Order: sequence, then structure tokens, then C-alpha cells
Amino acid sequence: MSERLQPGDDAPVFELPDADGKPVSLESLRGRRVVLYFYPAAMTPGCTKESVDFQGSLADLEAAGATVVGISPDKPAKLAKFREKEGLTFPLLSDPDAEVLKAYGAFGEKKLYGKTVVGVIRSTFVITPEGKIESAYYNVKATGHVDRLRRELAL
Repeated sequence: MSERLQPGDDAPVFELPDADGKPVSLESLRGRRVVLYFYPAAMTPGCTKESVDFQGSLADLEAAGATVVGISPDKPAKLAKFREKEGLTFPLLSDPDAEVLKAYGAFGEKKLYGKTVVGVIRSTFVITPEGKIESAYYNVKATGHVDRLRRELAL
């Protein structure tokens, strides 16, 4: 498993394709606070709940100067279907090789239904406008996570 990031660490830079295949980089978001969340798979119940919760809080997050970005190992075509089906308006990025997931410590061993498996560790990071980790949340629950994040960010 990759090293877990801590507040104050440099956020690993990346460039990944979005649901339309267009590249999005962390550098292109510099100057804004970024809420970056990693989820296992588009169109699954937990990931849908979490993504829809982020969409429901998007206006408040954006008003507070934050940009929301979701990353999963799904291919852009699946992300586009997910975006359309759920009405998501923030970027969904494709990391099929899990390189960015690993750089953030969001890929590795986890418990799933009592078994140890290797995969995406549902995680969320708040990145400062200067590119530093402000907060790192690992092994978050899909339900209630966005509300907790809003409380901790005082939104």
C-alpha cells in the first residue's frame, strides 16, 4: 500500500482524462481549494450516493471557493454515462492504471464484506490553493461523508 498523505504534504500532481477524454491537471486548478475524492466504481450504489451528495453540496462548496473533482479507475465512456445518468456537473477523471490513486494512498488492501481485497480505498482530500494537503480522509463511508466534510470545513 502507498504512503498515506498528511496535512502539509505536497499534493501529488496529476493529469488525467475527464469523462469527455479531455486532460485535467491539478496544476490547472491551482489557486482554488480542491476537494478531490476517490471512489471505487461509477454506477454502484455507494459511489452513486457519494457523488450525488457532492453534487447536492456543489453550490455551497463552490461558493466557499472549492472545486470538486472525482477520480475512479473507470474509463471515460463509463464516467460520461455516470455523469449523464446522475446529472453530475463537476469533473470525473479516469485513472485506469491507478497511478494517481496510489500516489494519494487511495489504493491498496482493504476489507470488503469481511475479506481482504486490493482496490480503491474510498478517500477524500482537501487541497489548498497552493497545492498542499489541507485534510486527508481515508476509508470514508459513502453515506454521510459529504455532510461530515461540510461540517469540518464549516460550510
